[in-house]
Amino acid sequence: MSKVISAHAVSVDGYISGRTPDGEEEFGRGLGDAPMLFDWYFDGDTPSQVFDGFKLSEPSARFFDTLAARVGASVAGRTTYEHSSHFGGGGPHPTAPLFVVSRGPVPEISERQTLVTTGIEDAIAAAREAAGDKEVSLMGGGLATEALKAGLVDELVLHQVPILLGGGHSFFRELPEHVNLRLLEAIPAPGVTHLHYEVVR
Repeated sequence: MSKVISAHAVSVDGYISGRTPDGEEEFGRGLGDAPMLFDWYFDGDTPSQVFDGFKLSEPSARFFDTLAARVGASVAGRTTYEHSSHFGGGGPHPTAPLFVVSRGPVPEISERQTLVTTGIEDAIAAAREAAGDKEVSLMGGGLATEALKAGLVDELVLHQVPILLGGGHSFFRELPEHVNLRLLEAIPAPGVTHLHYEVVR
């Protein structure tokens, strides 16, 4: 059965966005001239073999492409879908089909995307079938938290950027109980440390 993986760039204090000077939150950015949490996608000299336009440092490219090559289908929550401009009608991964979880209709859904309104379990089951012998990738902290609650996440990857945003939007939501993780690898790279965990059951 396909493994389920959640990966995201986060600050050291666990935020995916900081507060802008007007008090609003901007996805991936901190205050003033603080670095974007996704700068490491483009700050290197090694092109990604999976994602066109990504130029990473050599250690980041090696880790990122190895992970991306495992993905056969993606699942995103409605909020992530909206914040990502509907992924341009496609998905976050160049070849993996996208399943969007929403409680209600999504008028913007394209024919290359699949809407699932019956919950995270059904979305992951459908994504597993589409992924074949590859893995399922989860997009969004709320979605990842719901999948963790349901015991459906096998691995977590935190691309940890060396900044304390001090506030903003946390990646994970509140869980009813703690979740034990086992560190599989930690890859230091310019501007980011890739932390790869297994969820211990």
